[in-house]
Amino acid sequence: MPNIRVLRDIKARELVKANEVIRRAYLYVARNESLPPQVRHQAQLQLNTLGRYTRPTTVKNRCSESGRGRGIMSEFALCRYQFRLKALNNEIPGVRKASW
Repeated sequence: MPNIRVLRDIKARELVKANEVIRRAYLYVARNESLPPQVRHQAQLQLNTLGRYTRPTTVKNRCSESGRGRGIMSEFALCRYQFRLKALNNEIPGVRKASW
């Protein structure tokens, strides 16, 4: 069963992806100084009505196993501890403990 933090991050990623185009359009209009101030203000108001999880900054890389937010190896979506456990149990293909 996934951690609630992982589920929240998945939800945030989906909403950011779904609203990316409209959000970028509003941002472009709001920051374009050649447009009239009223149009820019309306675009900014529309941006403010978009939900919290439509912002790309709400997306955080988390461990898919434990939900931990630090020490993430993005290639595997695992924190360093879970990566180590899975590597030692040969659950990650192509990864072995180094010995020389």
